[in-house]
Amino acid sequence: MWEFFKPVLVDFQNPVLFALPVFALLMGIEIYVNYKEKTDHYVFKDSVASISMGLGSIFTDVLSKSFAFFAFSYIYINFALFSDTLSFTILGWVLLFFLDDFSFYWHHRLSHQVRILWASHVNHHSSEEYNLSTALRQSWTEVFYKYFFFMWLPLLGFHPLMILTQISLNLIYQYWVHTKKIKRLPKPIEFIFNTPSHHRVHHGSNLKYLDKNHGGTLIIWDRMFGTFEAEDDNEPVIYGITTNINTYNPFKIATHEFKMIGKDMKKAQKWSDKLKYLLYPPGWSHDGSTKTVKEMLKEDKSKQ
Repeated sequence: MWEFFKPVLVDFQNPVLFALPVFALLMGIEIYVNYKEKTDHYVFKDSVASISMGLGSIFTDVLSKSFAFFAFSYIYINFALFSDTLSFTILGWVLLFFLDDFSFYWHHRLSHQVRILWASHVNHHSSEEYNLSTALRQSWTEVFYKYFFFMWLPLLGFHPLMILTQISLNLIYQYWVHTKKIKRLPKPIEFIFNTPSHHRVHHGSNLKYLDKNHGGTLIIWDRMFGTFEAEDDNEPVIYGITTNINTYNPFKIATHEFKMIGKDMKKAQKWSDKLKYLLYPPGWSHDGSTKTVKEMLKEDKSKQ
């Protein structure tokens, strides 16, 4: 059994590491364009905080990816259903492109709808700026649950190396959509793929934009499952979260929502309510003092 692990561990090269110089180049170009156009889309302290979060996530991802590799491998070795058809075949790569993105969609969507998961993911939304450095504001803890959403892929018969590679390629794709410089692309592209326009909506704290456009590479899942929202030229995106944290300290960025959950759980008397603070959507409260996105939308609709 152990012989299986050795070649895979040696051969796997995380594509994200090779993409880092390209990330830096594109960020430099965006900064230069901002300078030439005299637009202020970069705040130095904010960008440093985002880059610090990205560097920190590299270390936590190594640990979580090691666990994911062994878990994927165990499932693949013992239970894979169609490995002869799916592992390192053209059909396998094509199917994996879609199934990986489908898995990412649900991981991402639930990271907005389950508060303990949101506590990890909110780090990425905490910047009030929107530029390519924002893409690097990655969570230090999200990676410890992320890979569970992909556990069904080795069961189907996709090789662990394929899965980890495709997850990394999906992450690389998502870098370029964190920009204001690209307005809208041709309609067929906007209809199928996640684009800067779609992802600006996702980072909006406007009520109509909350919990929308969770897709990674593709936007078709949002269209299929009712979470799509087009960018409205009449309603500019307000970046950040509904209650901004006003800090550039990476450690505070990484932990602030966990602390808020702890405070809310202390206020609740019943254990069932304490549990709901972990598992219910962000904004839920046992006394109605704060509201979820659905509750806010319902309230807003009743006023119209």
